[in-house]
Amino acid sequence: MRKIGLIGGTSWHSTIVYYRLINEMTGEKIGNQANPELLIYSLNVELMREHNIEKINNKYLEIAQTLQEAGAKAILICANTPHLVYDFVQPKIDIPILHIADAIGKEAKKEGLKKLGLLGTRPTMTGDFISSPLKEKYGIETIIPESEYIDENHDYIAKELTKGVFSEEAKKFYLEQMRLLRARGADGIILGCTELPMLLEQKDFDLPLLATTNLHAQMASDFILEKT
Repeated sequence: MRKIGLIGGTSWHSTIVYYRLINEMTGEKIGNQANPELLIYSLNVELMREHNIEKINNKYLEIAQTLQEAGAKAILICANTPHLVYDFVQPKIDIPILHIADAIGKEAKKEGLKKLGLLGTRPTMTGDFISSPLKEKYGIETIIPESEYIDENHDYIAKELTKGVFSEEAKKFYLEQMRLLRARGADGIILGCTELPMLLEQKDFDLPLLATTNLHAQMASDFILEKT
């Protein structure tokens, strides 16, 4: 089995889910008498709230290099938004970063989805670090909520979900956002915040929900087991 380095802490709630899923998914193949070797570096989520991209880039590079030197054969960033560092960090290390957009794209292609609604933080929705790889590598279009809803989408995540608060009010808000995205032609929804699958389940909506945490964890398990 190959060793993976996990960069977590944004939030620690989702990092726990990643750790559990990777062990469960790998255990299904190797049996519960064993578990994969994982290196975990949990950073302080406050770094992301500073909105200092240079500082964020350099910190993630430092962590990735630390994990590489410790023997990791790949890096997994345990959240969607920090993938904004990918283009800066990946060329400066010698091991792959398993990109969350690839996990999404492969599943969407398998399900025959062409146009995905993207929910997440403001940087995830308005940036191109998920939408561009999906378009360029998989031919999948992404749409995001209308501009008047962007701040509210972001605030529910930053002020509630990343703090472990999963309110009925937040659930109703995101269900309405998904209905609006469906009305604009989305044939699937990306739950593009690693806390969103803790709030929403497939049974809650009638379009395919792509839970990025689960898909990314499966990608990590496949790498550990040398399937990729």
